[in-house]
Amino acid sequence: MRILESHETVPRPSGAFSVCVYCGSSPAAPSAHLALAAELGRAIAQNGWRYVYGGGGLGLMGAGALAAHDSGGAVLGILPRFLEQREPPPAHIPLLRVDTMHERKWLMFRESDAFVVLPGGIGTLEELVEVTSWMRLDLHKKPIIVLGRAYWTPFYQLLDHMTEARYMPAGFTAQLPLADSAAEAVDLLRLAAEAVQAPEAAQ
Repeated sequence: MRILESHETVPRPSGAFSVCVYCGSSPAAPSAHLALAAELGRAIAQNGWRYVYGGGGLGLMGAGALAAHDSGGAVLGILPRFLEQREPPPAHIPLLRVDTMHERKWLMFRESDAFVVLPGGIGTLEELVEVTSWMRLDLHKKPIIVLGRAYWTPFYQLLDHMTEARYMPAGFTAQLPLADSAAEAVDLLRLAAEAVQAPEAAQ
């Protein structure tokens, strides 16, 4: 495993579109969710994109990262030191080691061009809400794709409730496309990658 410390420069493949994947690390995750994470990881690698994730090797986190790595993709894990025993990282995936959760989340955001949110627990929900809040405040325009309609439908119902109570503008949830399958998520990512790469090609 190649380990980088937080003060070191993170290597990024030249011109590589990077996808941050938020997901659960529970080893008790449903098998269907594990399979979905692995399918997404393979698809990201097959499209030549870099897979950025939280660095652990358990649950959906490990399933997606290992699938991307085993498919020949570039993978970057970002993990706080205090979680290395609780969520052991895969031995052969590059790891950026940091001190705090805040640093982890910032680097995951900085190193990525788009986000895909798979099923997960309170940590995954917090990551989704944070990057969505930043988008609402016009702090970024990076696409956010939520994957797993059956799992995430209650979250969208809560957003609708917030909209009805006039805490969110009508139509805001349209900026959070909800995908049914890894293939659908990848189609949305492909549009995002083309939008990112078009200005670069024009330079």
